[in-house]
Amino acid sequence: MTTLLAFLFTLGVLIVIHEYGHYRVAVACGVKVLRFSVGFGRVVWRRQATPDATEFVLCALPLGGYVRMLDEREGNVPPEQLAQAFNRQPLLQRAAIVAAGPLANLALAILLYAGAHWIGIDEPKAVLGPPAAASPAERAGLRAGDWVRALSQEGGDWQDIGSMTDLRWQVTQAAMQREAVRLQLSDRDGRGSRTVVLDLSVIEPSQVDAGLMKTVGLGAPYSEPVLGEVKEGGPAAAAGLRQGDRVLAVDGTSISDAQTLRERIRSGVREGQPLAQRWSIEREGRMMEIALTPRLVSDGGQEVGRIDAFVGQPPEMVTVRHGPVQGLVQGATRTWDVSVLTVKMLGRMLVGEASLKNLSGPITIADYAGQSVEQGLAYYLGFLALVSVSLGVLNLLPLPMLDGGHLMYYIFEAVTGRPVSDLWLARLQRGGIAVLLAMMSIALFNDVARLLGLH
Repeated sequence: MTTLLAFLFTLGVLIVIHEYGHYRVAVACGVKVLRFSVGFGRVVWRRQATPDATEFVLCALPLGGYVRMLDEREGNVPPEQLAQAFNRQPLLQRAAIVAAGPLANLALAILLYAGAHWIGIDEPKAVLGPPAAASPAERAGLRAGDWVRALSQEGGDWQDIGSMTDLRWQVTQAAMQREAVRLQLSDRDGRGSRTVVLDLSVIEPSQVDAGLMKTVGLGAPYSEPVLGEVKEGGPAAAAGLRQGDRVLAVDGTSISDAQTLRERIRSGVREGQPLAQRWSIEREGRMMEIALTPRLVSDGGQEVGRIDAFVGQPPEMVTVRHGPVQGLVQGATRTWDVSVLTVKMLGRMLVGEASLKNLSGPITIADYAGQSVEQGLAYYLGFLALVSVSLGVLNLLPLPMLDGGHLMYYIFEAVTGRPVSDLWLARLQRGGIAVLLAMMSIALFNDVARLLGLH
């Protein structure tokens, strides 16, 4: 229920803001607005102050909206109202009315990102877990426990890294441009300093997707190799392990982080039989040796070891918060960066350099909406901002049926001195519908594939 309500609220806010942008600028330009609708289909709520005022309606299918303006192309217009018809307005005013919807979404995103920064977001500290084997991160010399303090692209200025989220965002942008980045590191307690070069030129455009961090080798944040809850009757409990035990080594091999420990547990199997392991642990300042044999389980068709205990502590968190002015600056910067990244990604998908799996539809949006609500207001505002940017950028694409398509018509009119002919308008509209249906179909297919674990 939380997911559904969050999804509906998300759609409602973004649709209202988008259509209000069209409505507000149309009224300012002297255009008569006949209807402001949220949703399509049967009207479930209606309000109109006077017979001559704008009709505000809420419809049964809340997957969009529209602002209907007085227009000679859509019906007869009384002579005394011709000056209020949309089609009678100067070219610049018509363009402003059309562009106002997407721009309203982008302006909303700035405020939402700023709001999230004002409230403050708890994010994992940029302390790295072990890099994946043979990955660019491992080749760069990154190690478990490295704290990334700053990043520089192509010899540019150093930028402070506030959190793991910030690091991943900067790495994603650099990977899109196939640039190497320099990372300034210390240990997780802030001691020492060294610089490494992370070569992202080896990342193919098709690899810039949801699995990018895994490809680069930057996995989960660092987690200490300390045991959490130990399940009664399991191998860990039988061996005498307790919550809070710190694992120092397994079979003589030093353990520096929880991910490495989990891998050693999973790999404690040979020829279908679990292997006895010798663990060196620290408990309340005392060193102990414990013999443990994981139990055998099947995971995705593979035989792996389990000890029935929670392995690792939650990553260290930092609160990312900015003041009023800096929050707005960060909001504008993030909105611009996300917009540019979205356009680049769409362009690469168009030419086949990026996977169409990156397209998401309503099911994924609903899922993320529910998750962000459960994490707190700041997280939900950040999610809402991301979707608002996506909606604004999508509507500015030069596709018929979208606001960007109408803007292209006006550019043609400005250059040639005449509007696009009705014949070509009809042809372009049909083509635009086909493209949008194809995009929606792919996005919905990707949603279902993610639910089934196929992506």
